[in-house]
Amino acid sequence: MFKRRGFLTMGLGAMASAGFAAAPSFGWADTPSQSQFRSVSMNNLHTGESMEAVYWDGGDYLPDVLDAVNVHLRDYRTGDVHPIDPRLLDLLDSVSELTETKASFEVISGFRSARTNAMLHERSAEVAQKSFHVQGMAIDVRLPDVELRHLHAAAQSLGRGGVGFYPESNFVHLDVGPVRSWSGA
Repeated sequence: MFKRRGFLTMGLGAMASAGFAAAPSFGWADTPSQSQFRSVSMNNLHTGESMEAVYWDGGDYLPDVLDAVNVHLRDYRTGDVHPIDPRLLDLLDSVSELTETKASFEVISGFRSARTNAMLHERSAEVAQKSFHVQGMAIDVRLPDVELRHLHAAAQSLGRGGVGFYPESNFVHLDVGPVRSWSGA
């Protein structure tokens, strides 16, 4: 399906020009099984950028791809870039396989700067004051070819990290913090 090591296709023209929990825990997100390749496909809804890449090949994360993911999931409000925890990509890869999606994840929120998170927390009590987004350990997504409730169920079934279900806002929150789940608006 993917070519060895060099497969990295990104619609990042805009990026080039830009230069660039609270519930009790039962455990932390674990690393998935050791397959030959792990990939991610994402569309950032706020920047219009798309990315599809193999980020793990034969036992190693690919640093150049991880760097591109960091930029892709940057805080679009401030432009701040922060390292994304590779376990989050592993979680997306597992969810993608489990749902058998043919689509890219639509990204509502990736990394958030402390300033952005504080502003969002002031506007909504549903935004955690100490969000895993600020640590590069969380993402809010949906899949256009998977019902939101199925995406939520698939993520929960993995038993890895936090899973928030936001049906009114049309996204699922995934993080690689303690295992827990909740529902919001």
